[in-house]
Amino acid sequence: MIEAVALTKTFHPPRGAPVEAVRAVSFRVEPGEVYGLLGPNGAGKTSLLRMLGTIITPTSGHCSVGGLSSADDPEGVRRRVGFMSGNTRLYRRLTGRETLRYFGRLHGIEDHAITTRIGELVGAFDLGAFVDRRCDSYSTGQMQRVSIARVMLHDPPALILDEPTLGLDIMSSRTMLDFVGGARDRGTAVIFSTHYMTEAELLCDRIGFLYAGRLMAEGTTDALYAQTGATNLKDAFLNMADAADAGVGA
Repeated sequence: MIEAVALTKTFHPPRGAPVEAVRAVSFRVEPGEVYGLLGPNGAGKTSLLRMLGTIITPTSGHCSVGGLSSADDPEGVRRRVGFMSGNTRLYRRLTGRETLRYFGRLHGIEDHAITTRIGELVGAFDLGAFVDRRCDSYSTGQMQRVSIARVMLHDPPALILDEPTLGLDIMSSRTMLDFVGGARDRGTAVIFSTHYMTEAELLCDRIGFLYAGRLMAEGTTDALYAQTGATNLKDAFLNMADAADAGVGA
């Protein structure tokens, strides 16, 4: 469902040398699979996911969602992707319902279909008690639930979630993790970027280790443990990062 082939992104700041944020990264995510993308801040996770979501263009390489190329048919890719990050915000002067209707129109959904879909999402994510209040009155958890509904409004077969639990309390984090697990059960392909190892161990079917813009390794947790001799994801990642820093690779 989601495929990256040798994706590379180089930024050219006004001053200083070019920065190669992502270096020839390739991987696939199948329907009904949660692919965890793990790495520290600055590893290139956000740049990689923004290329997959057609927010920025690759310097080289290519990517596709549902068989559609992001270079040849970016609009088609956007129709197949729900993109959410930990710093996603809502329009504070709109109600939750108005926000959902606005994004439904951006997706080109007809008004009667938007009304029906909003009704489904209000029930699915228990928004009824607050969906008609302005978003500036919401708690963090309420904002998150409306944000999830916004991502799911056009019923995408692929989700790209860039550190969606960043800064959330334990209850709001559980809401997000339950949502991701439910999406997988419905056959959605999910990329879940995080630097919280416990979340990845609990949720992800396969995991990719991203470090200094490179995908060091990918596989199930058991495969990564066997490859590194570690018994947890933190140690497995650090072992590979140390090897990469030493120039021996992994």
